[in-house]
Formats: sequence, structure tokens, C-alpha cells
Amino acid sequence: MRPRPSRRRRIARWLAFLTCLLLLTPAGTYVWADTELDRSVDLGGLPDRPPRGEGRNFLIVGSDSRTGLSEEEQENLHTGGGEGGRTDSMILLHTGANGTTMTSLPRDSWVTLPEFTRPETGRHHPAAKNKLNVSYSWGGPEMLVRTVELNTGLRIDNYAEIGFGGFVDVVNSVGGVEMCLKRDVRDRKSGLDLPKGCSQLDGAEALAFVRQRHQEANGDLGRTRNQQKFLAALAERAATPDVALNPLKAYPTVNAALDTLVVDEDMSLVDLTALFRAVQSVASGDGKQINVPVSDPYHHTPKGSTVKWDRRKAQKLFTQLRNDEKVTFSGN
Repeated sequence: MRPRPSRRRRIARWLAFLTCLLLLTPAGTYVWADTELDRSVDLGGLPDRPPRGEGRNFLIVGSDSRTGLSEEEQENLHTGGGEGGRTDSMILLHTGANGTTMTSLPRDSWVTLPEFTRPETGRHHPAAKNKLNVSYSWGGPEMLVRTVELNTGLRIDNYAEIGFGGFVDVVNSVGGVEMCLKRDVRDRKSGLDLPKGCSQLDGAEALAFVRQRHQEANGDLGRTRNQQKFLAALAERAATPDVALNPLKAYPTVNAALDTLVVDEDMSLVDLTALFRAVQSVASGDGKQINVPVSDPYHHTPKGSTVKWDRRKAQKLFTQLRNDEKVTFSGN
């Protein structure tokens, strides 16, 4: 009979086995996650792009995509009907030598849409003024990026978009996110009903929180501040040892994000990690969270009420970002 290994040798073998798992599992996870990424956004073929500046620019988009949601789930989440095709949030995230700046671009921003031809009809549309989120409705992520680049002069290096279902699942997978409110917030349209003070938001409550604007004094500007605040809190929660070092939470979190995450063709997992760490740094206080400078949050136009940018202040902000300088604007 073969002699039984000594206790010391058995421990050594287990340590060797565990070491192999630690080395192999991240590699396997990387390969799996890399193949799961939906890289369907083509930024390389966009025309008339601004030159690259210093630092790096990400465009983070929350869309109203209902992919993966049943009719019952859509009703419970108060998402409304339809197949999507609009944006609920847009954040321009810049990283560089002077830290990270998250600049929210209100979806009703009154901007110039570049000329384009609708592929399904072949009809040519000249450049015209309209709401920012209309660009996404008409031409998807590529048209949205073209519009942001045209109106900011900043070249977008990478694009990341997540829909309603993915957002809810990510929040639930980390066990919810704590948010502290200075007042009661009740909004019939979004279904939000939160008391003053600190509450642990689940996925449905978090979605309602980042979507509601009717209880905000400045409408869309108040909503964008909530979106930035929550995104930073979510990144901070996902980075805690309770989530990041717990496979039972870390894997579902990654899987939930990948289910509805749409990125550009050049986005790698390294790039996604850089984006995540940049948002996390803002959550820890090493960065700025601002709205694009606004002169009129209720600007009347033929397309309805819109958000008018303060062109002078906005141009100064975009110049500082393009040159990777310290941002002096403190926000609306």
C-alpha cells in the first residue's frame, strides 16, 4: 500500500493547488469577460473628429434599453413601454495628470446635431439645433458621440453604455447601495418613495432614484447630480472587500454588468478597469463631480423646454479638459 503523505506534505500540496487556482482563475475570468463584451460601437469610422487632447475621455451612457426585462419587470420598474432608443444619463469622464473630472451632460441640452444620413431611409439631415438625447434616438451611440465631440471639441476615446436591466442587476448583485438624503423624496412617475436620512437602495429603488427629476429644484440638473452621486457610491461599494474579494458577489456583479453593457470596438477590460478606478477615485474624494455650465435650465425652444449651456464657461471647461489642466469650474 502506498504510504499516506505527511500532514506537512498535504498542506504543501493544498497550498500549491490554491496558488494555481489564484493564478488561473483571474486569467480564466479575464478571457471569459473579454469574450462577453459587446463591442458593437464603431468610433473609428466617425467623420470630422476633433484631434486628441491630453489625458483620456470616456463617455458613460445610461440608456432606456429594456433588454432582458419582462413586461412585468418593466411595469414594476416604472420604465414605461417601448423598445428604448433614448438616453437617461450622459457623463463625460476625463482622467489625466490633474485627476478625474465627471461632467454630466443633461439629456435635454440644447446643442447642434451634426449633419447625417439616416441609414434606414437614406434621407440626409443638415446640421441643426435639437436636444442632446435626440442624437442617440436618431443615430445611436455613434451619432451621440459625434454630437458630444462637435459641441465640446473633445475627442471621445472610449464609450460605455448600460441599460435599465443591467443597472438594476448590478445594484442587486452588490447587495444594494446606501444613499443619504436631506429630505423625503416621493415621485409618482419613477415610483420612488424614500425617507429623509440614509437608506439601502436595491436595484429598483436605485433606478428610480437616478431617473427622477420632478422632485428636484433644478429638474434635469438635480437629476444629473444624483446620477453622479450614485455612480460614485456604486463604484465604491463594488470595490469593498465584501464584494470584490467574495466570488459569490464579484462574479454576479461582473456578469450582470456584461449582460447589457455596450462598448466601443477598442474598449478592453484594461480600459474598463481604468474607467471603474477613475469613478472610484471620485467617490473617495480625488476628483470633481460637476454639471456642464448652464445659463438657463428652462430654455424655451421650438423643441420644448431645454437646458442651455453657458457657452463661455463651458468652452473654458472643455479647453481645460482638452489640455488636461486643473478644472476651475465648481459646478451649477
